[in-house]
Amino acid sequence: MQIPFERIVQDHGLAVLRVCRALLDEHRAQDAWSETFLAALKAYPDLPDDANVQAWLVTIAHRKAIDELRKNPSEVLAEVLPETEVGQAGRPEARIMDGELWQAVKALPQKQRFVLAYRYLGGLSYAQISQILSGSEAAARRAGSDGIKNLRTHWKHAQMLEELS
Repeated sequence: MQIPFERIVQDHGLAVLRVCRALLDEHRAQDAWSETFLAALKAYPDLPDDANVQAWLVTIAHRKAIDELRKNPSEVLAEVLPETEVGQAGRPEARIMDGELWQAVKALPQKQRFVLAYRYLGGLSYAQISQILSGSEAAARRAGSDGIKNLRTHWKHAQMLEELS
């Protein structure tokens, strides 16, 4: 027996939006999010009861994001990340969400950005990511590892510059 679709949106909507925002600018991320749930609503009655709903939704979101990118590939990706709340800026976990790190994520090669979005924002396994990206699990792990390494390098460089100023 399937749970109501409204519950699916409630339970997984934020994760899907985060994935869309990691791949697209804010406006196109909202479009991709809407298109994801419209497509999911149509296909939901045929979804097996034992399916991983979040992986299924992230797969649809990936396809919708690719469709958005194809519409205008010259636009800059991933413009906006939710801003930190007032009073949170000094906390280390808040800095993760600040514009500086988001700029570093935006600068990653597309595959690394996709893998990091699906792994850390979408909560998918590397096996699931490899299916979405039509590659091997090892390649997905490598892209994720390279992405994290690039972010760490950027972060260390940014901290050194901050200390010098």
